[in-house]
Amino acid sequence: MGSDVFNGMHRAAQVMPDKRKKMGKHETYVSRTEAFLESLQESMEFEIVDVEFVREGGNWFLRIYCDKQGGIGVDDCADISRRVSDWLDEEDFISESYTLEVSSPGLGRELKKEKDFIRECGRKVDVKTFRPIEKRKEFSGILKAADSSTVTIEEDGKNILFEKKNIAQIRLSIDF
Repeated sequence: MGSDVFNGMHRAAQVMPDKRKKMGKHETYVSRTEAFLESLQESMEFEIVDVEFVREGGNWFLRIYCDKQGGIGVDDCADISRRVSDWLDEEDFISESYTLEVSSPGLGRELKKEKDFIRECGRKVDVKTFRPIEKRKEFSGILKAADSSTVTIEEDGKNILFEKKNIAQIRLSIDF
């Protein structure tokens, strides 16, 4: 089962860069979008899972992943997309042409934020590391604990502690 996606094309006007900002312009796009979504999420009853501004195949995408209790559907994504699109048109701070996508995070969602780890504690996850640990780079087990710098999973009855800086990706495991 794939994630629900609602697309909308945007062509933004040129914006003068703000030299006072310490983060890059793409990080600023994400940060400003997240701040707007935080103001929306209570009234529209959804959770922000992730926001990213990425380039794929020569095109830029502003991707918003949302969820809600009981799951998020196409109509929810379309409603959020319309609100975000109107706001983006009004604010006009993204200088690149981009496609806006609002979708569910999908079944094998990546865990990135502290709230993701808290919510998914006790669930099966797949961990990929940058470098081999005991000659392996892929692990699968039950998420037992996480803090600001480490993640612990239980694999085959054994607890494995990972430094977050060594994790390339951690996502919910999909078992069929």
